[in-house]
Amino acid sequence: MKPAPRVSLVHLGCSKNQVDSEVLLGRLAADGLALSGSPEQADVAILNTCAFIGPAREESMRAIRELLDRKKRGELQGVIVAGCLPQLYRPELDADPALQQVDAFLGLSDYSGISEVVRAITDGRAARALTGGGIRGIPDDSVRLLTGPRSYAYLRISEGCDHDCAFCIIPKIRGKHRSKPLEQLAREAAGLAAQGAREIVLVAEDSTWYGRDTEGVERLPEAIATVADTPGVRWVRTMYAYPNGLPKGLTAVLRDHRNVVEYLDIPVQHIAGPVLKAMRRASSGQKVRETLERLRSEVPGIALRTTVIVGFPGETERDFEELLEFVKSFRFERLGAFRYSPEKGTAAFGLEGSVPQAEIDRRFDAVMRAQQAVVAERNRSLVGSTVEVLVDGTNERGDAVGRTRADAPEIDCGVRVVGKAAPGQIFEAKVLSIEADGYDLVVKPVNPRFEKPRAGVRASGDGAC
Repeated sequence: MKPAPRVSLVHLGCSKNQVDSEVLLGRLAADGLALSGSPEQADVAILNTCAFIGPAREESMRAIRELLDRKKRGELQGVIVAGCLPQLYRPELDADPALQQVDAFLGLSDYSGISEVVRAITDGRAARALTGGGIRGIPDDSVRLLTGPRSYAYLRISEGCDHDCAFCIIPKIRGKHRSKPLEQLAREAAGLAAQGAREIVLVAEDSTWYGRDTEGVERLPEAIATVADTPGVRWVRTMYAYPNGLPKGLTAVLRDHRNVVEYLDIPVQHIAGPVLKAMRRASSGQKVRETLERLRSEVPGIALRTTVIVGFPGETERDFEELLEFVKSFRFERLGAFRYSPEKGTAAFGLEGSVPQAEIDRRFDAVMRAQQAVVAERNRSLVGSTVEVLVDGTNERGDAVGRTRADAPEIDCGVRVVGKAAPGQIFEAKVLSIEADGYDLVVKPVNPRFEKPRAGVRASGDGAC
């Protein structure tokens, strides 16, 4: 019998893209194909691309060229390019002479036919495959193979976005907002817990909009509670909450449900009124402040994460100074900044008042320095206190590393554990000190009798998936 084709998946992009990558792996595994951790040991490589901003597209194109070079050297039989890049630019990619050796371009879909495409390539019967390009319906992520640390998993509660922010291409890639039914969320959460996930991170293009398209009212609090009540799930975290008001009951579930961490990712993007208006954000600076103050008031101890964009066309020095002062005074527990990137197809593309790149870089550096000071001071105040820790894995020295309830995976601060601990364990720990970078904590378990993690199954291979 002919052995099953060996497939390697290379993942690029955000947490929503990671869900798509894990669905791809789940489909391949369910159909009996062999999974490899790297292209060096594969017959076919699948690249799941990102197209959100220019640097992401450039990274995707570099990765395509690298895989095609492997194919030219005879190290791969086939290369499949999937995800956001072919979803948005399929005709251009298909016509590019440098990409004629790509065997298939697959836009966003349920990927149920991916195994047949792979087999056709390895059997030598594949014509160039071009699929996707339309907007898929509500994704079903039940058939999924988790990758990375065993401690957490992302759960996509909806797809698409109804907002028309001037800088964002996402609605053109993923379409209008579509919410998953609550019963589907419950089923998928149970599946993630069965694979060993201790923390479920809820992701969407706009999580606060959940339920509005199907129920006529936002039902994010019910979605959070449904996932938090899943046996085996200990932490639930919500990302990508649009700051145009809060769904009824959201602060209550963030405050009162033990399995829901006191944390909310709420990207404000800016605070100066003229910039928010130019960005086509639906909130004024005053409304954004009121929303954030309400969260701080109604959820004691909440960790608020946000993102801001510097250098948007027309952003004056006065606008930037207002943003910088806001970052310093509001003191977000977690913050990320982005340099504005002009994206063809967005309303902001070609706007007058472009900011010179050197000035954008200066503003970016100023915001990040201000935030680093905020985080370092907050972390110093935690020394001697007790925090709850979830272990994600080990570092290069073999030390256990993880996060507090105030930290989302991959993007926020972390902790280093003094003493032994296994991935997936949750325990109370005393903060001994902070690392030299000011971002991470050094902790020691208060009670050495750790709570044992649930057994689970993860995909083998490297962390690229």
